[in-house]
Amino acid sequence: MATSAYVDRYRYWRYSAFKWRTDLSITQKVALALGMACLTGLVAQLRIHLWFTPVPVTGQVFAVLLSGVLLGARYGFLSQAFYVGIGACGIPWFQGWAGGIGYLSNTVTLGYLLAFMVVPILIGALSETFITARGFLPQLGLMLIAVVIIDLAGTAYLGSFLHKDFHQAMKLGFWPFIPWDLAKAAAVAGISATLLPKASYGREVDSSRYTASY
Repeated sequence: MATSAYVDRYRYWRYSAFKWRTDLSITQKVALALGMACLTGLVAQLRIHLWFTPVPVTGQVFAVLLSGVLLGARYGFLSQAFYVGIGACGIPWFQGWAGGIGYLSNTVTLGYLLAFMVVPILIGALSETFITARGFLPQLGLMLIAVVIIDLAGTAYLGSFLHKDFHQAMKLGFWPFIPWDLAKAAAVAGISATLLPKASYGREVDSSRYTASY
């Protein structure tokens, strides 16, 4: 009985949290987006250098995926636009505490950074629109699509920047990161499936036929 009460409280809490986020003013939502940009900059410093590629493994992808879940499409996008734009203005929060337009123009990772702004739109839009997209398997599918988009965009730019052919670029910018990004995708899918309410808190198109509680 006690366990059931705690579960009900948690479900109500997560529903209230997302409903609260939806009802915030634009200024408050922008502040949350800026906070997520700061988090992305912080986890960007968690780096693992691989000896055979100029692209390190970082924690950025984890924060990018999470931004779409927590902030939705518009403000998830804004959080990563803040991250890239403010970093371009000189704030040193890219990986290795780098910053500035000079860094962006000379880094092989620009393609990944640009893709960071795209994937929260996909994740946020589907998670906000469909309650049925909030389970673990649908979320895992979304996260896997998102990491493939990031890695393909990053690989395409890396190949162009370093004048590599398709196969060489894939060896440097795509294949080495698949195991890491699969793990990040699964982790964020688990978090999102746990956090996302299974009831309507906005304008979901399937709310009328979805019977699950909070």
